[in-house]
Amino acid sequence: MADSIVIIPTYNEKENLEKMVRKVFSLEKDFHILIVDDGSPDGTANIVKTLQKEFPNQLHLEERKGKLGLGTAYIHGFKWALQKDYQFIFEMDCDFSHNPQDLIKLYNACSKEGADLAIGSRYKSGVNVVNWPMGRVLMSYYASAYVRFITGMDIRDTTSGFKCYTRKVLETIDLNAIKFKGYAFQIEMKFTAVKLGFNVVEVPIIFTDRKEGVSKMSGGIFKEAIFGVLQMKIKSWFRKYQR
Repeated sequence: MADSIVIIPTYNEKENLEKMVRKVFSLEKDFHILIVDDGSPDGTANIVKTLQKEFPNQLHLEERKGKLGLGTAYIHGFKWALQKDYQFIFEMDCDFSHNPQDLIKLYNACSKEGADLAIGSRYKSGVNVVNWPMGRVLMSYYASAYVRFITGMDIRDTTSGFKCYTRKVLETIDLNAIKFKGYAFQIEMKFTAVKLGFNVVEVPIIFTDRKEGVSKMSGGIFKEAIFGVLQMKIKSWFRKYQR
């Protein structure tokens, strides 16, 4: 059995799903994939079921009814993965904004270089973003700067959703206590890992905006991140973080 599982939440990703699955399974390292689909009306889950006939032991599917949020999809996936024997648990988008080849870099950072949590970072070495309009680049970059200022985390890309967790990190974090559902979820998970004293590293990647399908980004997601970070920081003053 593979020691690594890649969790990919989906909602209307029929244009990208099969290409992503085949790309991950073509890598020199053996990865399994868990698709967490939130009732995609475009038939994304049916594509997964067809592919499962070809990859019965590598490709897994969890279906949920309705669009319940990115954070809850990952929490669902984490709990599923922890019931198995996976030692390295990854987050990745389905739209090829995250290069599947970089899974190897994140894996090596944790398995060979001692990281507990490896982050695929757009801002570790400059601004490595392709095909984003300048307004979105600036919004994302300064959102990360804001989060660093409020939280004190020494992480350049605080909102990155491309990560590798070692099993012990997800076993230690109280997943039921993670409250945010949008991009603030990504911040909350990093912040909690840092507060617990885990070794968090950033691995430079190049982020490429999706070519097919529709972005799920919205103003509400960023609002949650901006105001949620303040709330999270204040609550942390009254909470003990113990491993």
